[in-house]
Amino acid sequence: MSITRFRSAGVAFAAVALAASLTACQKDDGAAARPGTGATAPAPAQDPGTEASAGASGGASAKPAAKPAATPSKETVKPAAKPATKPTAKPAAKPGGAPGADCVTAAPTPDEYDPDEFALYRIEELPGSTGKVNLVLQHGAWGCGGKDTDGGPFVVSGEDSRWALDQAAYVTATDPIVASTENTRIGVQELIDWVNAHPDSGLVFTYTTGDDGAIHRLEQVFTP
Repeated sequence: MSITRFRSAGVAFAAVALAASLTACQKDDGAAARPGTGATAPAPAQDPGTEASAGASGGASAKPAAKPAATPSKETVKPAAKPATKPTAKPAAKPGGAPGADCVTAAPTPDEYDPDEFALYRIEELPGSTGKVNLVLQHGAWGCGGKDTDGGPFVVSGEDSRWALDQAAYVTATDPIVASTENTRIGVQELIDWVNAHPDSGLVFTYTTGDDGAIHRLEQVFTP
């Protein structure tokens, strides 16, 4: 009687333990099968490179990096051209020369006159309101000089002529009007005073006229 009770109690205890074990397994299986039940497992960490790629790909496609600008090729710099050498000014030729070298051996004809030169003999004053004076002159040409001379004389022909000189004209003179062999600027009145003191000297001058026909530039020709 005692043994039978003991066995019955043991069987009952084993049955209870088996039932508890099965219940625990069912709970475990249910928790695994139903998401959201119990604690949520943390999401696996993403690789930083992957996040950057995902962010860049979101929205509009990322533009490719701009290529560096090409370095311009260096052009060969040509040296600056040297300025053209100015020709050396030739010294003025001496008046006159050997026969046949643009000089005359007799009184020249009008066709032989030097077009820009004349011999000055006197000056006639005009009313101040005109702003001019008259030069009494003669046209001519350079004669041929001898072997032992520096140049020939200025040979005149024909009658006296009168040309107006503007009193504001540009005038230069050399020896004997001024003590110099180089042309020196003087005033018209200084020229008048010298010519009045030395009439009929026959000094040779080159001239240039203005739009009014009067002489506006008068420069003495130096003769040795």
